[in-house]
Order: sequence, then structure tokens, then C-alpha cells
Amino acid sequence: MQKTITTFLAAEDGVVTVDWVVLTAALAGLGLAVMGVVSSAMENAPANATTRPETGHVEASTDATAKGPTQD
Repeated sequence: MQKTITTFLAAEDGVVTVDWVVLTAALAGLGLAVMGVVSSAMENAPANATTRPETGHVEASTDATAKGPTQD
């Protein structure tokens, strides 16, 4: 009986399974955390999309200096 208990305590057959269970649980928790952040941002997306800029238009410059430095 004592030999059976000693053999059982020395066995390492299921250790890898425990590691994988812990890693899978951590990955699932991380996925839930990301889903919570993204879903809250998606709830606010329609409100953010309906806001308009204060000026209402965008001006484009045709000035040559606005394009940046040129290489001569």
C-alpha cells in the first residue's frame, strides 16, 4: 500500500495538463476583458459618429511651402 502511494505522489503524468488548463483560463479571461473594452467603445460609436466638426468643411492648401521641403 505504501509503495502505491509513493508511486502516485512521484508521478508527473498530469502536470502538463494542469499547465494547459491554467494557460487556457488566462487566455479566456483576457478575451473577456478585451471584449468588455471593445463592446463599451462600440456602444458609444453612434454618438461619436453623429458629432460634426465645428467648421463644417476642410480647406486644402495649394501653397508650395505647405508640401514640405523639396530636394534640389
